[in-house]
Amino acid sequence: MRIILSPAKKMKTDTDSLPTEGMPELLPKTEVILEWLRSKPYRELQALWGCNDKIAQENFDRLQGMNLRSNLTPAILSYEGIAYQYMAPSVFEVKHFAYIQAHLRILSAFYGCLKPMDGVAPYRLEMQAKAQIAGCKNLYDFWGGDLYKGVRDESGVIVNLASKEYSKCIEKYLKPTDHFLTVTFCEESKGKLVTKGTYAKMARGEMVRFMAENSVQEVEGIKSFDCLGYAFREDISTDTEYVFERKV
Repeated sequence: MRIILSPAKKMKTDTDSLPTEGMPELLPKTEVILEWLRSKPYRELQALWGCNDKIAQENFDRLQGMNLRSNLTPAILSYEGIAYQYMAPSVFEVKHFAYIQAHLRILSAFYGCLKPMDGVAPYRLEMQAKAQIAGCKNLYDFWGGDLYKGVRDESGVIVNLASKEYSKCIEKYLKPTDHFLTVTFCEESKGKLVTKGTYAKMARGEMVRFMAENSVQEVEGIKSFDCLGYAFREDISTDTEYVFERKV
């Protein structure tokens, strides 16, 4: 079983807390992206990133000094978004790190498919960015089926905790024998069940922590997740979508 999770825009360097355990598998393609980014002027990159001057300057400077092979941070500690804050890997036990290293894969527009302990450098790049690299029309085209190959294991079971922007990188290449299970977090609003972005991100991080702490090996084990007020809705869930509702 594999779990997929989106990255986060905000990143940090932490070379002291934990050592890395290997390099990203698709690093040669990352080098192509890095070379392409470095060839672009500041204003073009700012437009690509869709950010203010402060963030653009920070990431422009990062590009100039970026080394993909030294001074690296384990991916799981590098991302600082809401999901990662609620996952709280900084207080994981050794067995929890072993679990996520075996089961969790982080999808990245810059690195492709990451194991949690792969060494990474901070970057800014979203999968939806209008980047035409190596003759490809966009980053989905550039990565092709590489992310799917990096995610799938012999079980063919993939638990989807990623956003649509990233999960579509996998869904396009699924085989009939795969079991792709999307986990949906929602709550009732005006008589309808809706997903609220911030709570969903929080829940995704909590779900990874729950699975690691309970060493979940089968998808059935997810159903007992009850963090942040969420409860499994057996009545509206299916084999391809598990729905959890938060009572507000």
